[in-house]
Amino acid sequence: MPELPDITVYVESLRTRVVGKPLGKATINSPFFLRTFDPPLREVEDKVLNAVSRMEKCIILEFDGDLFIVFHLMISGRLRWKDQDGAKLGGKMVLASFEFSNGTLFVTEGSKKKRASLHLVRGKDAIANLDPGGLEIEEANLGEFGDRLRLGNHTLKRALTDPKLFSGIGNAYSDEILNAAGLSPLALTLKLSDEEVEMLFQSTKEVFRDWTNQLRNKFAGIFPGAGEVTAFRPEFSAHGQFGNPCKLCGTTIQRIRYANNETNYCPTCQTGGKILSDRSLARLLKDDWPKSVEELEG
Repeated sequence: MPELPDITVYVESLRTRVVGKPLGKATINSPFFLRTFDPPLREVEDKVLNAVSRMEKCIILEFDGDLFIVFHLMISGRLRWKDQDGAKLGGKMVLASFEFSNGTLFVTEGSKKKRASLHLVRGKDAIANLDPGGLEIEEANLGEFGDRLRLGNHTLKRALTDPKLFSGIGNAYSDEILNAAGLSPLALTLKLSDEEVEMLFQSTKEVFRDWTNQLRNKFAGIFPGAGEVTAFRPEFSAHGQFGNPCKLCGTTIQRIRYANNETNYCPTCQTGGKILSDRSLARLLKDDWPKSVEELEG
């Protein structure tokens, strides 16, 4: 799922291309993508696009007439841009296309499970109704961050990825944040010391700032390709690095699997050498499940 750094780069890339330009034809190829019916999509055609912004993991296009298109790309949704003289994009992956005078914006989804969504709404009050209310990390101070974190007693992984608590953090960057902070993904929020909360706050800001700048530099002057907006980057310290050595200490990165997601962590840097229980493997291995790095390596 594209998270705050990726969404930020999408927003900035769109601003340089479409702000100030009228939208020509808007085409929906998948009936599951458009989640609203009033106002109708044709109403936004020929309207000038005035601004592009972000709300949580959503991208918002603001048009004349107080009209707003809101994209949520979910896990497999991506944006593609083709210049006016470029080849058209086709295939079942294309959910929608939006034609401007200088090119076309495409929304694609690589999964058969159609989860990406588009809402067309009128007025900022309607936008507010779509906002889950998560705290914007870039704008927050330590006190605000700590208050949100301690609203309930949850694991850090769950708390960081809850869009009602924090904005823009998903499965990938939560792993990176927790690795940078040296905290277990299963640590409980109400048991953290003030020092640990501050470390988590600073790590969250630093991970987002560093990765946003890296992606800005990577995509300077070009639109991010669909395969380049990804939750798995070789430069990541923890996420997607299961089986590889930790970049800080060399210990093998471990993981916890659940549903369609997984949490990656370093047992030496984050859990005091303890191997966290992966439910499916722990049930299979029972007493043979390693409890520590030493047992794992042995």
